[in-house]
Amino acid sequence: MKHFLLLYFVLFIVFCSSPTLVTSQLDSCSQNVDPQHIDFDTTSLRCVAVWPDHNFILRYAQVSPNLWSFVLSFPININSYGAIGFSDDGRMEGSSAIVGWDMPAGGGIDGVKQYYLGGMTQAEVVADKGNLLYANASIVSTPTSIVYVAFQLQTNQPSSLLLFALGPQNFYPTGTQFLLLQHIDMISIDIDYASGRANVISNLKLKRSHGWLNIGGWSLAMLIGAIVARHCKEWDPLWFYLHALIQTLGFGAGIAGFIRGLALSKKVSSNVTHHKNIGFLILVLGCLQVLAILLRPGKESKVRKYWNYYHHNVGRILMIFAIVNSFYGLHLAGEASKWFAGYGASLGFLLLVVIILEIRMLIKPKAQIA
Repeated sequence: MKHFLLLYFVLFIVFCSSPTLVTSQLDSCSQNVDPQHIDFDTTSLRCVAVWPDHNFILRYAQVSPNLWSFVLSFPININSYGAIGFSDDGRMEGSSAIVGWDMPAGGGIDGVKQYYLGGMTQAEVVADKGNLLYANASIVSTPTSIVYVAFQLQTNQPSSLLLFALGPQNFYPTGTQFLLLQHIDMISIDIDYASGRANVISNLKLKRSHGWLNIGGWSLAMLIGAIVARHCKEWDPLWFYLHALIQTLGFGAGIAGFIRGLALSKKVSSNVTHHKNIGFLILVLGCLQVLAILLRPGKESKVRKYWNYYHHNVGRILMIFAIVNSFYGLHLAGEASKWFAGYGASLGFLLLVVIILEIRMLIKPKAQIA
């Protein structure tokens, strides 16, 4: 019974937890922008809560045929940079961003800079480069702990595909090159400047649902099912039904994630050939496992030992490829370190459970002999 409680706890942790970053709701569209140190009129700006999770609010207005004013606000207690990017396709690569940061008192110089987002690596995110013609940039913090990043763009029509990013805690761009560390969270939206409506770009939701379905299905669920099969056989036949249920749920989630991956590949231009090929291999291995269950010989059959060898090792190979491809997929998606940490912590916890149960398996026969 203790083992089942432990397994239920693992399932609860893995499938019900989700890392989030909570910030205080300090600003709102009902508040006026503090005009101090902002070099343009802020009284007629339209206001949109573009990222409620982190209290990012965007105010904007077209002030002439080729000039737009923008003010991005976020809480000062994020202790890092906030960024707004203007993209042609909703993706980071190839876009340009305005990044602002407000240093703690005595900690350094506040700043607003344009960055060219050439790729996912730090070297490809270059300060003082980009396609935005901007002017009158400033950063203002208020006694109410709000940071305003203000700037104007010289353009007839700014891109409606916007990116917003939040830097890692206690990090500020410094040094001669003003290098950025990778954001810990980001969002991509499509905004209608005329109406103020902002919608999260579906690719981001599709990408993350593809990732979590595959991680939860092929990787974590399969590993939990394998733990049940190896260490719970004393509760026959309950272990078998629990094992079959978990693996079936994992297979179903994996298939759903694979289908969403195919849909995603049609909407993005990234080169994910290796990731996709490994995904196909995992799908084939998963189907072979289903076929193995359908062709499962009886316990007294002479070929049962060969079936066991096949079933166990195909399952191990599947899980190894699933774990590798999950980390690789997170890397390709440019997900923040908290997603890597969350997945790594889940695997680490399951590994700890496996070690404990393996030690118990080694000790138990000796205890029975004694």
